[in-house]
Amino acid sequence: MKKITLVTDGSCLGNPGPGGWAAVIRYGKYTKKLSGSAPQTTNNRMEMAAVIEGLNALKEPCDVTIVTDSQYVKNGMTLWLDSWMGRNWKTKSKTTVKNKEIWIALEAATSRHKVSWKWVKGHATHADNNLCDVLAKEAATNQAVVKES
Repeated sequence: MKKITLVTDGSCLGNPGPGGWAAVIRYGKYTKKLSGSAPQTTNNRMEMAAVIEGLNALKEPCDVTIVTDSQYVKNGMTLWLDSWMGRNWKTKSKTTVKNKEIWIALEAATSRHKVSWKWVKGHATHADNNLCDVLAKEAATNQAVVKES
């Protein structure tokens, strides 16, 4: 399996408001940048979209390290997901899990890969996370369609 690093970030101008997401995929010397937007969304939804879009851009199953500054996404996938699914998408307080449809899509996107999660502090020293932050804000501001480079 190819070893991939997927760095992601989401942004929202207001919460809710216009949003953007970005992903940087690294494989050896290869780098791919993706970004996109949604007209009315939340920051959490954009954080999740970045991971989904990044994973879906991979053409084959890979060994992926996902680097995110979102505790919500990392903890959701590593700590909460199994419990939510076991309770039919209900929280401990018996309310429906927020963003259920996106969690389902995120779980599906991760299922074809071997995934590990790494949290980094946002707006700090991780160059690719900072790049994703810039690309996500640009996408939110410009409401660009999915862009690749």
